[in-house]
Amino acid sequence: MCSFSQRLQQEPLSQIRTFAAFCKKAFCLPLCFLRFLLFPDFCTVSRVKVPYFHVDAFASEMFRGNPAGVCLLPEEVADATLQRIAFENNLSETAFVLPQGEELAIRWFTPTVEVDLCGHATLAAAHVLVTEARCHAPIRFLSASGMLGVSREGDQLELDFPARPGESVAEKGALAAALGAPPREVLKAQDYLCVYDRPEDVAALRPDLAAVAALDARGVIVTAPGEDCDFVSRFFAPGCGIPEDPVTGSAHCTLAPYWAGRLGKNVLFARQVSARGGELWCRVADDRVKIGGRCVTYLRGEIFI
Repeated sequence: MCSFSQRLQQEPLSQIRTFAAFCKKAFCLPLCFLRFLLFPDFCTVSRVKVPYFHVDAFASEMFRGNPAGVCLLPEEVADATLQRIAFENNLSETAFVLPQGEELAIRWFTPTVEVDLCGHATLAAAHVLVTEARCHAPIRFLSASGMLGVSREGDQLELDFPARPGESVAEKGALAAALGAPPREVLKAQDYLCVYDRPEDVAALRPDLAAVAALDARGVIVTAPGEDCDFVSRFFAPGCGIPEDPVTGSAHCTLAPYWAGRLGKNVLFARQVSARGGELWCRVADDRVKIGGRCVTYLRGEIFI
């Protein structure tokens, strides 16, 4: 178990790694001096400095995959403030990591609500802990969905998430109207899973997002067999403030069991065919789904709250 909480209490801008010493010398001291001259009263206000990272998850290069915010909290922060930070970030999810005794707790917020499971932001948080806070995989997170593990597999990080297989749904009319094209098969777990025949069918969908938001589920997964992969997917969750999620790790807790059963194999390679696109390597193991991917750090900084 890493002990990054001690590092969060060091001098400002040297909280995570020694690279920040350069920032302190080259940027922050002049800025603080100027701020003192212009706004002397501001310097007397004590604010918490939260290390913040913007990470492209399930991506091998920058500007791909799903961008996630990761905040390493040095202390408890009010839920309302966490929600405001996520709203300000305006990313699909912002992950907040906080030490709890010898464990690490993780929570995820969209711009509008807290969610109980998020794959890409968990992958991003583990990436930050390994690359910035010098933690060692495997990493375990306490979460609203139980204990979640993240291990290193070669150049990837791999999530250990609960499987959420769907059950067949007979009624397809509302989904066909919301999505603009009737699926050949519909299942439901936490999300609806709508199955189409071809990847082009999935790529061509232009859903009525208001109608999708009115459905009785967190969101809608659409999927089809792939051509250069085992399956493709997209995910829409406008009711959670996410019109279309670029890459959705948690959706694969439902996708992977479905395609494992249909294709007769437990190791699967998937593509999420959003505008940004993403790649996921899945393994189904009993009641767990292992979801692997790569991450790229886009930004490092601090949030003052």
